[in-house]
Amino acid sequence: MSQMKKITKELLSLGDVKIGGSRDWDVQIHNDQLYSRIIKESSLGLGESYMDGWWDCKALDQFFDRLLKAKIDQKVKNNVRIFASLVSSKFLNLQNRKRSQKVADIHYNLDNDLYTKMLGPTMAYTCGYYKNTDNLDEAQIAKYELVCQKLQLKEGEKVLELGCGWGGFAKYAAKNYGVHMTSVNISKEQVKFATDFCKGLPVEFHLCDYRDDNVYNSKGIRFDKAVSIGLCEHVGHKNYKDFMKTVSRNLKQHGLFLLHTIGSNKSMTTLDAWIHKYIFPGGLLPSEQQLSRAHERYFIMEDWHNFGTHYDKTLMAWYKNFIQSWDEIKDRYDERFFRMWSYYLLSCAGMFRARDAQLWQIVLSKDGILGGYSSIR
Repeated sequence: MSQMKKITKELLSLGDVKIGGSRDWDVQIHNDQLYSRIIKESSLGLGESYMDGWWDCKALDQFFDRLLKAKIDQKVKNNVRIFASLVSSKFLNLQNRKRSQKVADIHYNLDNDLYTKMLGPTMAYTCGYYKNTDNLDEAQIAKYELVCQKLQLKEGEKVLELGCGWGGFAKYAAKNYGVHMTSVNISKEQVKFATDFCKGLPVEFHLCDYRDDNVYNSKGIRFDKAVSIGLCEHVGHKNYKDFMKTVSRNLKQHGLFLLHTIGSNKSMTTLDAWIHKYIFPGGLLPSEQQLSRAHERYFIMEDWHNFGTHYDKTLMAWYKNFIQSWDEIKDRYDERFFRMWSYYLLSCAGMFRARDAQLWQIVLSKDGILGGYSSIR
């Protein structure tokens, strides 16, 4: 047995994963070069080798759940390339205006048909709220409703939405609460879809960066409420404070801001190497400390709600939809994309199941809510 294989076997055993085992979370190796690739390239090598068909696992979600609970990722030293990425991220702004566009081009402009089939009629590409349901569509509607209630939306209010996705929340809020939505996005495909999705409703979309308030708010009005669902993961640690400042600048006194974001258990300056390369270039999960420091001059924290375990259910539901619809869209993609997308969805499900990442809904107020804020679950 080679030294690399021995090291890999020992690491996997920490999560009770066997090479050539018969359990769903065990791995089957098709190329012995895998061992040195994993040791040398860490998470990037693990993901790329799966895309290349060098190994398989019946249940990747269970595989990652076990590895992350055993904290194997902390036991594998980063190679020079990954170390260089970590160092550069401390000094470079990986989420500046030019670099921020890259994630839209690679991920969000990919294919609206793929997302329609995977996400379902709500077109929600963020965590659902499974408190009273096991159904994806119902959970996403429950999420939208939860956000509206936490924001205390009232008919006729002006709401700023930074990062609107395909327009799902804007449509729900405008239709069910009678608010006027101003929604911002840098993805041309999402804005195009959202404009048609919200046709006839008091919603206006702006194809621009969240920092361009001179574009989406050229008249300098103050919004009653503000919301950001799933954008903060693309903001970056060097920009959190400016992000909060931008929201505060456009919000009325005593106005509410709801931030819905995936959160990290520790402060980081770079994302997992494989996710960064293939799924979310420049992405980064904020920590409690990073967000608290960013908003402390601009907002009062009224409520902090964690339902990260619901993201496991959401991702598994998306994976089920993706698998069921693959035959309808596979002529546009290849086997490597199929393996990449499966790896993405299932590895993330395992991450949330292992509690390695969280999902936060944070309610912030500008100058505080007079009389106090009542938390809603």
